[in-house]
Amino acid sequence: MLDARLLPLQRRLTHPPAELLHGLGVRPDHITLAGFAIGILALPAIWAGFYGIGLVLILINRVADGLDGAVARMGTPTDRGAFLDIALDFVFYAAVPLGFALADPSRNALPAAVLIFSFVGTGSSFLAFSVLAEKQRLTAEDFPTKGLYYLGGLTEGFETILFFVAFCLWPGAFIWLAYLFAAMALITTVARWMMGWQVFAPEP
Repeated sequence: MLDARLLPLQRRLTHPPAELLHGLGVRPDHITLAGFAIGILALPAIWAGFYGIGLVLILINRVADGLDGAVARMGTPTDRGAFLDIALDFVFYAAVPLGFALADPSRNALPAAVLIFSFVGTGSSFLAFSVLAEKQRLTAEDFPTKGLYYLGGLTEGFETILFFVAFCLWPGAFIWLAYLFAAMALITTVARWMMGWQVFAPEP
């Protein structure tokens, strides 16, 4: 919901470190892979009850997610980079609620399952729309530098980070936070279905 508005700020913040990394010859794919490797460690950290460490790992992953695109735009962005970015992001997003489910299965397993279920809706609707938008040569005006068509919604990257941070700061409230986030994600899914129904309607 807020990603497009925050994009200029993100670009200003990531430009200096991205310029340094680009000058050192660091490839964006390496940043993507390193960010994923660090972020996925949040799963065992949260599982073990080390929520503060999990939070730090989540934030490092999100910083890397911003840096890889910034570095890529200083050279020549590749389809492989765009593929890696989105594919690894979805696995990371599912890993965080899984960590909470494993940390306290009796309390957290059901809300975590509901949240991951909602992620399937947002992820599949996002990717399905992107594939067909590419086929019809549509462009996302709010996200012109993305490697694929970026369809927004009520829950986007910023909202995901916000809830993940809240999970780690208040793990006792995971149940209600997860249900709230899942509800928002399901609203996003339905909105994307409706958008796809309208945009990809056959010509009369």
